[in-house]
Amino acid sequence: MPPPDDRDGPLPRFTRAERLVHHVTALLLLTCLVTACMLYVPAVATAIGHRETIKPVHIYGGLLLPVPTLLGLASRAFRRDLGALNRFGPHDAHWLRSGRRRAVVDGRGVVPVGKFNAGQKLNAAFTAGAALVMLGTGAMLTWPDPFSDRWRTGATFVHDWLFLAIAVVTLGHLWEALRDPGALRGMATGRVTRAWALRHHPAWSDELTGPPGPEAGAGPEAGGGPGGGG
Repeated sequence: MPPPDDRDGPLPRFTRAERLVHHVTALLLLTCLVTACMLYVPAVATAIGHRETIKPVHIYGGLLLPVPTLLGLASRAFRRDLGALNRFGPHDAHWLRSGRRRAVVDGRGVVPVGKFNAGQKLNAAFTAGAALVMLGTGAMLTWPDPFSDRWRTGATFVHDWLFLAIAVVTLGHLWEALRDPGALRGMATGRVTRAWALRHHPAWSDELTGPPGPEAGAGPEAGGGPGGGG
């Protein structure tokens, strides 16, 4: 825990390794989405052309998509945050059900959110699962010979419709991020203000600096303290 006179300073949220994994993964995902539009949306494909140039970019972008996460496992901080993202507790159900999940009283969020809220956890789970499914179905479409027509038809259906779902979820993620300059700053610089942490992730803020008063309890979710590797 930092000394009391440091408690109002910026708090460490993400290490350089974690931010690098996020940025490279986001770049690869956006590459896949944009090239998919260029290849499969008729109006866009006709206007842009160059299919034989764009197709390899789409394929290799998809094949490389899991690589940043796999390399990120070398970072202790990244592994710790993956553990936090994979843990759902009663506070997450409370956050999802609550109509006051954004409510703030005296500068502090009323729901005891840890380092990640339930929406961020669900987004991470969906993105990871969808990426694996897209990788598998994309491989079947790229190298179709071992598979029957029935398998290839099913892979095409899943690949196309899951693309639409990923596009919607990605746009939602970008929308939420752009609405929150503090979160953007945290992902860009690795640090956030104590005031932002208390408003959006009060339990995580308590884990880093201690509760603001004797009546405040510790947060329900571990993960994200300073000093992580990476």
